Amino acid sequence: MRRLIVAIPTLFVVVTVAFFMMRAAPGNPFSGDRKLPPEIEHNIMAKYGMDKPLPVQYVNYVGGVLHGDFGPSLKYRDKSVLDIIAQNYQVSLKIGLAAFAIMVIVGVTLGVIAALRQNGPADYTVMSIAIVGICIPSFVTAPLLQLVFGSQLGWLPIGSWNGGALPNLVMPVLVLAIPQIAIISRLTRAGMIEALKSNYVRTARAKGLPEFTIVVKHAIRAAVLPLVSYLGPAFAGLMTGSLVVERIFGLPGLGKFFVNSALQRDYTVVMGMVIFFAALILVLNLLADVLYAVLDPRVRLS
Repeated sequence: MRRLIVAIPTLFVVVTVAFFMMRAAPGNPFSGDRKLPPEIEHNIMAKYGMDKPLPVQYVNYVGGVLHGDFGPSLKYRDKSVLDIIAQNYQVSLKIGLAAFAIMVIVGVTLGVIAALRQNGPADYTVMSIAIVGICIPSFVTAPLLQLVFGSQLGWLPIGSWNGGALPNLVMPVLVLAIPQIAIISRLTRAGMIEALKSNYVRTARAKGLPEFTIVVKHAIRAAVLPLVSYLGPAFAGLMTGSLVVERIFGLPGLGKFFVNSALQRDYTVVMGMVIFFAALILVLNLLADVLYAVLDPRVRLS
């Protein structure tokens, strides 16, 4: 309940900052390459309430958001902001969930292997790969994969959605998952090394339990606790990170509309996307806290 109470003013601050930052940007949605006559531009501004003082616009917008009205798009004809989000979030969600599953499975596995082979060849190999994965940003990885697997080898399509076909998902999902795999493997390795040196693991070994049982039943559960706190923001990061990835691969997700709307000064769509992602981050952080309490009884008793 405390987290929910804190989330409300946090979301309010995000909305406020985003609103005034968008209005501070030069130009407006109707000052494009084709200059409108002043009378027509004034009428259009009045239609959308943009001729009123900025504080009045802000109050009207927040009032609409509180009633579930994010307004119409200023650029996409006959579409509201909620229509755009409802029709296109599935693409971003599908890519995000696939990348999330891969990063958790591969990242935890590599981290456990590195911890069990601490200071050995496997450990150094995994950590070297992790450092490379962290250092190379997604907007560099994506064109490289397109060049190698799309243009030169011809194994995968360079872009497009194609109804969510598997070949079209491979490169976008990998671009999103690789940096997170690197981070998760490092977090898992650190937690696993600490867990393997704990007293309860020594006790389990003294009792003669098999090493596999010790690792799977006792050590991993403690090792993933720091990881749980990271997974909530990480999943939200996958959704927001897909904004760039979707743009590079030409996918019809929220990223396409967010980038295009930002360039076209489509205030209402940009604001709707910001609110959507901010709410997603707050909800995922709350779920991570709940899961942490499930895995660690000490949290519930404190």
